[in-house]
Amino acid sequence: MDAASGRVLYGKNETEILPMASTTKIMTCILALEHGKMEELATVSSYAASMPKVHLGVKEGEQYVLKDLLYSLMLESHNDSAVVIAEHIGGSVEDFAELMNRKAKEIGCENTNFVTPNGLDGVSHDGKMHTTTAEDLAKIMSYCIMDSTQKDMFLEITQTRNYGFSEQNGKRHFQCRNHNTLLDMMPDAISGKTGYTSKAGYCYVGALENDG
Repeated sequence: MDAASGRVLYGKNETEILPMASTTKIMTCILALEHGKMEELATVSSYAASMPKVHLGVKEGEQYVLKDLLYSLMLESHNDSAVVIAEHIGGSVEDFAELMNRKAKEIGCENTNFVTPNGLDGVSHDGKMHTTTAEDLAKIMSYCIMDSTQKDMFLEITQTRNYGFSEQNGKRHFQCRNHNTLLDMMPDAISGKTGYTSKAGYCYVGALENDG
């Protein structure tokens, strides 16, 4: 897809509805950037702390700077960080999912239904699965890097190779490494997000820029 015009140049099964694993997190990230303030403190709930690997290993009651959680989210793809962010921004995972679906519709996604902020399998109260299409994912990534008021910060986070931070009390320190290896394999790569679950398989959404 040409991100500037939205024109689809080539597609293969691009409207097939499928689970998308952690590529979900690009939507979680952009909503946090648009609705939150980077220096805000987010508190960990017991639900967030219960998330399966891949996770940061947050503990109930701990507090983290929102900006740090976004690096954890996008570089290491931590599932618990996604829930801490969702609960902080939306009040609950369910309310945050509503925000995600509203934004998807604004962007023009026809076949997307968000249930979880991290891409783990989920079913909404009306029985819909956590799914999207390749075409809709391209639209979401295009929005993040071209149209969002927070596009510069989105690119800054997703281009960072390594990032370190501590929880608010400074008792535990964390290092994050970017798993989007395409950034160092293709000189034109400017952003991207990997994903994997057994149901979704291997997923990737990325962006390239060459000569403008």
